Amino acid sequence: MASAAVTLRRVMLASAVLRLALVVFGEWQDAHLEVRYTDVDYLVFSDAAASVAAGGSPFARATYRYSPLLAYLLLPNSLLHAAWGKLIFSAADLLVGLFIDTILKLRGVPEKMRLWSVVSWLFNPFTFTIGTRGNCEPIVCAVILWILICLMKGRVLQAAFWYGLIVHFRIYPIIYAIPFVVVLGKSYAGLSGRPTLKLWSTEQHVGSEFDQREEPTSFFASLWDFLSSFLTRNAILFGLLSGSMFFAWTGVFFYLYGWDFLNEALLYHLTRTDPRHNFSIYFYHIYLHHQQGFSSIQRLASFLPQVIVQLALIIRFSRDLPFCMFLQTVAFVAFNKVMTAQYFVWFFCLVPLILPWTTMKLKWKGLACILLWMGSQLHWLMWAYLLEFKGRNIFIQLWVAGLVFLASNTFVMIMMMKHHKYTPLFLSPVKSGSKITSKKE
Repeated sequence: MASAAVTLRRVMLASAVLRLALVVFGEWQDAHLEVRYTDVDYLVFSDAAASVAAGGSPFARATYRYSPLLAYLLLPNSLLHAAWGKLIFSAADLLVGLFIDTILKLRGVPEKMRLWSVVSWLFNPFTFTIGTRGNCEPIVCAVILWILICLMKGRVLQAAFWYGLIVHFRIYPIIYAIPFVVVLGKSYAGLSGRPTLKLWSTEQHVGSEFDQREEPTSFFASLWDFLSSFLTRNAILFGLLSGSMFFAWTGVFFYLYGWDFLNEALLYHLTRTDPRHNFSIYFYHIYLHHQQGFSSIQRLASFLPQVIVQLALIIRFSRDLPFCMFLQTVAFVAFNKVMTAQYFVWFFCLVPLILPWTTMKLKWKGLACILLWMGSQLHWLMWAYLLEFKGRNIFIQLWVAGLVFLASNTFVMIMMMKHHKYTPLFLSPVKSGSKITSKKE
């Protein structure tokens, strides 16, 4: 145990030094080079915090479309140092690494595999640059993982508190509401009143054939199981408390900032149409028709593919909660009206939680998925560069590149599903005396 703690401590220390160095380098680059290191969103956050510090509203800053909690969190940007927020976001980034280790340890994953899973987050270039450039997404990732830990330890009320708060803070985690309620169904609590976790086992990686008892049931059986899981004490408590938390924060800030808050922080994200080029397959249609305006029905129509895919994934995989959340997030981002690189962090924090249950090795299939995903992204960036910096009329090519990127996301999802060992997060009470439970105890 001591050696494992030292190893994890060294990994955490190295990643902390890396992030601190990038924050310092970013401050130097912003002061001396034409191309800034700091994300433009961070300037928006900082301006909103400065407005609050001066006694005003964070929504006095144009394009601030977040919870006022974020502006409050960054008040020291005006009082102490402008890099305060970057340090907070980077600290949350490190916290995600610790939570990944905690979740995998609770599920009995071996030390070496846990460490590599943590490394896959902490030293991912996408993740360590997001926080140091001043993006708030690591905070959301940390809270989502903390909610998982609370559920795994039987702390339903605490999980509900944090879930209501984080949905208020950043609306997209609402997609996890139904899977959370499903896992809090009849199989959540064992005979002791606490959840019994399904542990990782080397047996699941022996041979090419999986135990059919661990595979998802048929669609209609899954649908019935899914619908019958809602009316349990834990599920009702979770829904009531998380909903109350969301509406309480919303009510407080509506009282303080009125319709500016409601329109900018919440309603805007439901009907958002961004004419600027981005990874989304919808951007070109929005660009062509933006001046004409969109009806509410048109604005909401793009949610239909998302809803269909989300429901299908939930019905099929909700018992395997981390894997279901990963698939949901990838699908939500891929089909969103607006898609930027910062959204990728939403599912990157969930990848380490499913790595121990995949049979897809890095060599060949795993590497092919990584290269395909990165290649289609670089292909899009090439056309975006020609449009943004060279001024060429290549909108059609850029839109096609977006379609290719959607196809690559879909292919990677299918490959992950094909090579994933379906493993429900919790065992049903009837299995509480099984060998697996005994191993845990």
